[in-house]
Amino acid sequence: MQIIEHSIIGTRAAVVRLRRPGSQLQFVLFPMLHVASPQFYAAVTERLRQCDVLVVEGVSGRSVLGWALTLTYRVMPANKRSGLVVDSIPYRSLGIEVINPDVTTVEFARDWRTMPLRHRLLMWCAIPFVVVAQFFGGRKALLSPNVEVNDLPGPHDEAYADDEFTEQIERTLGGTRDERLLAALSELIRTRAAEPIDVAIVYGAGHVPAILRGLSDRHGYRPRTGEWLTVLEA
Repeated sequence: MQIIEHSIIGTRAAVVRLRRPGSQLQFVLFPMLHVASPQFYAAVTERLRQCDVLVVEGVSGRSVLGWALTLTYRVMPANKRSGLVVDSIPYRSLGIEVINPDVTTVEFARDWRTMPLRHRLLMWCAIPFVVVAQFFGGRKALLSPNVEVNDLPGPHDEAYADDEFTEQIERTLGGTRDERLLAALSELIRTRAAEPIDVAIVYGAGHVPAILRGLSDRHGYRPRTGEWLTVLEA
């Protein structure tokens, strides 16, 4: 299933509604990007207002590590010609219940330290080059095929399946965070499955394949309907 799609008209994200037989609770999955057009975030905000519970991503706390990693995308809107903005949706100001099951900066740093030292040093060395590349080419990157995300492995994923460095990065950025999220969703299903509510899952697109697999394998939730939202027009 296509989660983030690239085409000649631009880049789009699929908002997916998941249901299962015997449960009134439905999930609405919003694959997010850290930067996009302001119109994309406005469209997401409008749809979130129609939901009953928001489950949102966000590592809590501040750290030098977090500042450096987020700089790789925060720098993109600094180039005013890009037309991009950072996600600044005021989730807690929408008047809707908000759940944030994400890790703290301390917990994220603990996972970071499980990576081999050589991989951490490589990341620190790469960050300045990534920041420069994102400043000058961030818009182009968002309009390239490399931005696409699917819930099935593609040629790019298979090519790096045995790459230890890539595997370590994915485990650090996902891993514990995905498990925390799925545990929170499981608790909602356990306690509120009989309620006719829409639960929005607002997480980065990279987390979506794990979310889809987890809800399907553990609880039998399946995608039923979808809607495309334009992230950025070409």
